[in-house]
Amino acid sequence: QVQPVESGGGLVQAGDSLKLSCTVSGRGFSRNAMGWFRQAPGEGREFVATIDWNGRNAVYAESVQGRFTISRDNAENAVAVYLQMKNLKPEDTAVYYCAVDESFYRTRVVAKSEYAYWGQGTQVTVSS
Repeated sequence: QVQPVESGGGLVQAGDSLKLSCTVSGRGFSRNAMGWFRQAPGEGREFVATIDWNGRNAVYAESVQGRFTISRDNAENAVAVYLQMKNLKPEDTAVYYCAVDESFYRTRVVAKSEYAYWGQGTQVTVSS
């Protein structure tokens, strides 16, 4: 069972920074794109950012462009993906989910339907 594990969420004030982490254990995931999505109360799950398998290309939602940075570390037995969030706004409040692309060697994977494995999520709350 593949289970990404997120961490790093919390309660911060507007303008603060926060860094989320996600670890996926197991061999072979260095070939998969990774993504971050978020879901606010009463809303659907939306795309935040994705990074391709080798870390060379990243795509961001317009709402986070310039404030969030996605990165990854590939190891033989695990992959870590990070989301550095700066200048946080109250509208960034949501549960943030890490996800693993269902295919190999893809780039610019923005649709949540393309992701096969999801973490349990980590809560980010930004107060005004």
